[in-house]
Formats: sequence, structure tokens, C-alpha cells
Amino acid sequence: MLIDSNAYIGHWPFLKLENNTPETLLRRMKEFGTDVSVISNLNGIFYKNTQHANEELFDALRGKSSYRSRLIPFAVINPLYGGWRDDFKICTTRMGMKGLRLYPQYHGYDIAAEPCVELVKMCRDNGLPVAFCLRMVDSRTSSWMDLDKEWTLKNIVPIVKAVPDARYLIVNAANSLALNEEEMQLFRKADLLIDSSGRSMTYWSELFQLFGTNKFCFGTHAPLLDYFSGLLRIESLRENEADEKTKELLRSGNIKKWFGL
Repeated sequence: MLIDSNAYIGHWPFLKLENNTPETLLRRMKEFGTDVSVISNLNGIFYKNTQHANEELFDALRGKSSYRSRLIPFAVINPLYGGWRDDFKICTTRMGMKGLRLYPQYHGYDIAAEPCVELVKMCRDNGLPVAFCLRMVDSRTSSWMDLDKEWTLKNIVPIVKAVPDARYLIVNAANSLALNEEEMQLFRKADLLIDSSGRSMTYWSELFQLFGTNKFCFGTHAPLLDYFSGLLRIESLRENEADEKTKELLRSGNIKKWFGL
């Protein structure tokens, strides 16, 4: 089984995207043998009211049973925007969203700010995971209107410290994964997964030694990145790096356990 932990529909204002609808995403999933994808709506990063993006995602998925059975929706919420608590309730009850994606850099708040901590605690109390992205696009080639600073894994430490018993998904780890020993212990204990889409996910033997084999999962970051690289990083592992059992954990086993599937 193959589960993509990191995919999107919607638009990016500085880049023409393809395969960014439920229909075209399913086509790519079929091409590469992906059974299920966790998705969110890119529009929520840029809409002033993120709930409009969640409504778009909800409307897009309820049209076909194949969408509902193979696409797992995550809502985008900005805890600085008025009414976000109501949005959370609507997303997690009426819309059936299975998790949240938060974008502190794009929405202009500190990851350990009180509203963000409150929102993450609400997710924890409702059994929902929270996803953070270290890099949406490469800042070296992006528009001057986009962010010019990318995150490393250290940027996630403050929220994991603040809410250590939440569930976290870290995607597109394209920069440094270096942590000090205290931070590493925090991450080892946390219910946390890092997806395979980021360019830093290459030295798997070292990553397994540092974090353990249960901390990683398959992710594409599609359609912002090419669909295949995240999978190739797993399938190209040599026998001395990962046996078939470990590869299966990366393909789907870890995230199935993480989701409680």
C-alpha cells in the first residue's frame, strides 16, 4: 500500500500548476500506484479568510465517492483571523476534515504564539494531527512577493515543546535537520512524522539512527514538486540501508499507525 502524506489541490499565485484538481490528482495517483493521499487547498495560504479554501476543498471532494475514499482532507486555519474557532468546529464536524495544516510564516504569527498553541491543543484534544511545512517553494527562484526565508527543523521545536502530546506531520524538509540532543529527545518522544518529499531526505541510514524508522513516511508535495522524487527516495534504498519491512513502513505503515487506520 502507498499513502501520500503531502499533496494539494488549488493554485499558487507565482507558478502555473498542473494536476491540481481532485480528478487530475487521482490520475497521477493511479499512474504511480498511490492508494490514498492527504490533501489540502493551496488557496488557503493566500486567502484572507482561509475558510473559503476549506469550503472549496469540501465542495470539490463531496462530488464523487472515489474522492472521498481516496483523498483525506486537511483544513487550513489561521488562528489570527476572527472566527477561527468557529471555522475549526465547522471543518472538523460538518466538513469532516481529518487534520489541519498551519502556515505561521504566510499568515504572520510566531509558531509558539498563544493562538497557535491554543489551536494545536484543540487538535490534540480532538484527536487531529497538525501539519507544518518547512518550505513551500524554493525561495531562490520564487517571486519577490513570496517569502524569502525558509524553515529548518529547529523552527518546529517551539510548538512541539509547547504541546508535546499533539500529533505532528512535518513536510518538505528541504533544509537542515540538525537538532541538539535535548531537541532530538523531544522529537523522538513526539508522535511525529517527517515526509520524504524534501531534498534533505537522502541520508536515510543517518536519519534512521537519529530518529528511528518509525518517524518517516512517503510524501510528494505535489503538484509543487514532481510526483516521483518522494517515492524514489524510498524505493532506491539499498538493502544495507532498509529492508523490505522498513520500506513498507515508509510507504504506508507508519502513517497508517499515526492515523489509526
